[in-house]
Amino acid sequence: MVPVLAVANQKGGVGKTTTVVSLSAALAKMGKKVLAVDLDPQMGLTAWLFGEDHRAKTTVYEALFFPRKMREAILPSPEGFSVVPSSLDLAGAEVELLSLSDRHWRLAEALSQVFGYDWILLDCPPSLGLLTLNALVAADFVLIPVSCEFLALRGLALLFSTIRRVQGELNPNLRVLGILPNLFEARTLHAKEVLSALRGRFGEELLPVVRKSVRFREAPVAGKSILAYDPGGEGTQAFLEVAKEVVRRGEARGAH
Repeated sequence: MVPVLAVANQKGGVGKTTTVVSLSAALAKMGKKVLAVDLDPQMGLTAWLFGEDHRAKTTVYEALFFPRKMREAILPSPEGFSVVPSSLDLAGAEVELLSLSDRHWRLAEALSQVFGYDWILLDCPPSLGLLTLNALVAADFVLIPVSCEFLALRGLALLFSTIRRVQGELNPNLRVLGILPNLFEARTLHAKEVLSALRGRFGEELLPVVRKSVRFREAPVAGKSILAYDPGGEGTQAFLEVAKEVVRRGEARGAH
């Protein structure tokens, strides 16, 4: 089975989409075949790689209701990995899913149609609604990006509570692969204190730190990942390290 990694945090602005694009590109650079799925109705990943006006004929929205459409929704990206784009229609999907008895398993069913990848990454919306629950049910692992600020830490208890509920009721095989300290500003005492708190709480669960950089803001404007936009930069090196650790942990925990 292809390992599925949900990148989730109900707080916005912590770098979920940046993480999915950067990590997908880094894994592809390592020779992995990667599929990134945009589950966010805001279409951040889709707009980043294909432009603001991109409207695909088949998207993750159709695949949630007609799982066999998942394969035809897959698009190649210029970054060396494949993408299932999002759609504005996804904004209404949670209400539409409520009436379905298998509403928590729709994405898992759709992903069961997909073969030939080494990793599947899921870009979750900034909420703990049905779309994120579908991702956690479909996933083998969850990666949690956390911005290095105190307010970002407040929602972690709720996220971990949701993960435990999913493990207990819907997906007992779900495991936390790691916590990604994101948007770290080494010059500020505040960020250092938050990073210290994260290390104290999560220890070896922490992934390599990603420092805040203007390059991460510029890359989406250029329609490129950080690896393509700033190949020799610190952000690129950081995500290559993150990718290596993700693969190492995944293999150690049963991903093949």
